[in-house]
Amino acid sequence: MAIPVKYMIDDKGQKTSVLIPIKAWTKINEDYIKLQNKIEILTGIKQALQEVKTAKKTGKKLQTLKDFLNEGHS
Repeated sequence: MAIPVKYMIDDKGQKTSVLIPIKAWTKINEDYIKLQNKIEILTGIKQALQEVKTAKKTGKKLQTLKDFLNEGHS
């Protein structure tokens, strides 16, 4: 998808800003938010896997899935 862009240029000829259609900006922003959410989820999974790995090495007992799922029902 080619996005028509316009550049704002200062008096020295340096690009200072970019103008794009609002529809393109909305799509870019939505995609950015989705990627941020994906990064947050993947980071959480990575941390959880590291916690499991560390627990296995140290013998630390971890919470079971059943206990986790029942936390809100207590």
